[in-house]
Amino acid sequence: MQIPGDVLAVLTDDRTIISGDRVQIPFHLDDLLYMRVNRMLVDVGGRWDGRKAVRAHVFPFHVESFLTACLAAGEWPSTYDRAWYPSPPPVVHEVLEHAGIQPGTTVLEPSAGTGSIAGPATGRGGIVDCVEIDTRRVQALRKQGAARSVTEGDFLDLDPLAVETGYRLVVMNPPFATAIEHVMHALGFMADDGTLVAVMPEYITWHTDRATREFRELIARADGEIKPLPDNSFKVSGTQMRTVLVILDGEPGGPLPTHGWLQRQPRQLDLFAIA
Repeated sequence: MQIPGDVLAVLTDDRTIISGDRVQIPFHLDDLLYMRVNRMLVDVGGRWDGRKAVRAHVFPFHVESFLTACLAAGEWPSTYDRAWYPSPPPVVHEVLEHAGIQPGTTVLEPSAGTGSIAGPATGRGGIVDCVEIDTRRVQALRKQGAARSVTEGDFLDLDPLAVETGYRLVVMNPPFATAIEHVMHALGFMADDGTLVAVMPEYITWHTDRATREFRELIARADGEIKPLPDNSFKVSGTQMRTVLVILDGEPGGPLPTHGWLQRQPRQLDLFAIA
């Protein structure tokens, strides 16, 4: 949900203190503006503590990094409008630890949000290219300046073969509703010997529809790993959905439909062409 301009002005005011588990606004707001600010802060998990020693909205989690992402994007994941879930710092740490970024490693992050993963990935020496569908988040990514490039558009509309070579790493927190589709598409951008690390909803481990069964079978054939993340890993971002990390390592000639695999398909199909 988009943050109204007057609420955004209050929360980005130099006098507003966002630190630890608290948001404190030490200046007067008129009643209507306070109600709008309060609505947003309550919607993302805060509660007003009016005790003299506190006088702040207090959250049951470390709220600073989460609100920084929301303010940069100009929106928050409302209780009634769930779509974008910024990656919390502990989840980002897990993703990057498994990715094993080395200086100079090429990294693709689809659905990059406001740079919760891209920033730390660049900090570890990665050369990061981002894709993001939302114009406001694209602006936040470009302002952040961590990525080598930021492409605005629907990741699923991009052609993997438009990229000359595959990426050594793909790191991603895709939309949970279409997570499998996004991961399968992302494999087409990965080098044959690359690695993909994706945050995915836990239901991929037990759903019985055809796409999910085939996805699990692919993970098994590739000797991939599904690693559960702690419960409530995304509570700070507005959802209590259980999540896992999927780690896939490619190899030349392996079962994953990587960038090289896609490049080889026309030559393979030519073998069956009628003379």
